[in-house]
Amino acid sequence: MIRIEHVRKVYGRGEGTVVALDDVNLEVPQGQIFGVLGQSGAGKSTLIRCVNLLERPTSGTITVGGQEVTALSGRSLRQARQRIGMIFQQFNLLTSRTVAENVAFPLEIMGESKTKRRARVRELLSLVGLEEKADVYPAQLSGGQKQRVGIARALANSPDILLSDEATSALDPQTTRAILDLLRDLNQRMGLTILLITHEMSVVKQICHQAAILEGGRIVEQGRVSTLAAQPDSRLARSLFPRPENYVARPGSTVVTITFAGGNASEPVFSTMARRFELDVNILSGNIEAIGDERIGQLQAEFAGEQVPDALAYLRNLGLHVEVHA
Repeated sequence: MIRIEHVRKVYGRGEGTVVALDDVNLEVPQGQIFGVLGQSGAGKSTLIRCVNLLERPTSGTITVGGQEVTALSGRSLRQARQRIGMIFQQFNLLTSRTVAENVAFPLEIMGESKTKRRARVRELLSLVGLEEKADVYPAQLSGGQKQRVGIARALANSPDILLSDEATSALDPQTTRAILDLLRDLNQRMGLTILLITHEMSVVKQICHQAAILEGGRIVEQGRVSTLAAQPDSRLARSLFPRPENYVARPGSTVVTITFAGGNASEPVFSTMARRFELDVNILSGNIEAIGDERIGQLQAEFAGEQVPDALAYLRNLGLHVEVHA
């Protein structure tokens, strides 16, 4: 649905030049939720604004739904943008308009009749659970309700794609979960492709099918979230599963990192192994995370005993990833 190829964005000239994006390549499949994860200043907002050409790349191409939007301008660009909805961190609602009038605003710009606008607004407010708030003003809403209005407004033109620019970072954890559940529901019910940027790992692990990590304007890692989480050396896995630092193994023992995925994450593998191979096991750290509908865990432990090599082979035969530390 979205293809970003060799995109570069530079601000300023000479000594004041800032490279916000540097040779970024990304593909967002149709109907998926794709997260771009990065810290402040990584280039995330610039990237998402380039998709609908609120920022025009210095070089490279962006294709949306088979149409190269970086080649468009004027009326053709405005028409292409109608297929792309966007929600913002600070909601960007019109304070002098009611909830219904905010949602209707894109339809007014398109010249839709009042009858069609009213019907579409009712449909959208029902979709986001705000039917009873149609006639109130943004100042009377909570942060979560404001973001629901922003989502309804972004869907007014029935877009194929929804862009989310840190849409939950101003919300409390409970409201964030509710908004993410809404976005996942929209994705499943409408087949909506969602590209979201965030600095929060919790957002990525809760709803994203795929993710990319942006550092210093460059993509340093990308793939399916569950796949990356199951790779111990990936940046995403290291963020999810912090390891103990500067641990010195006892003489005669072996320190290992074991990654569990799927059903193995819920099985008593360690206790079975310790009894079978007569090992002393010292757990150093561990955690299990829910990644979408899959459970993935990582455990660091110290093994001691004569049958450690056999125990490691046993774990590998179960399909677990076993990393032995020197």
